[in-house]
Amino acid sequence: MSDELQPVPTLSREVRQWAMFCHFSAFLGMWFPFGSLIGPLILWQVKREVDPFIDAQGKEALNFQITVAIASAICYLLMFVLIGFALLALVLIGALVLTIIAGIKANEGVAYRYPFTWRLIK
Repeated sequence: MSDELQPVPTLSREVRQWAMFCHFSAFLGMWFPFGSLIGPLILWQVKREVDPFIDAQGKEALNFQITVAIASAICYLLMFVLIGFALLALVLIGALVLTIIAGIKANEGVAYRYPFTWRLIK
């Protein structure tokens, strides 16, 4: 009986949307300083008790944005030797693409794990 697949509980539309919003709230960084960190943090704190899926995806989004912020800071330091410009562009494009993928996957009910992420919040 352990070889059979167990049915996966279906997540409600609302839960999937809030998980998606946790990822997409990182785009607040386009308008507000540190918005890419504050958006996921606030949504995760407000909605983490609603469902374990929102809790997990909120933590994942926040951890990824912390990693992106650290990588961006390192790129700014490396701008003194010019390589930082190219690396920052690569980090920002990668963050944009991975955030969109994560939001879409969360809206589909799939628990997305970002690659290259330092998971500080467990």
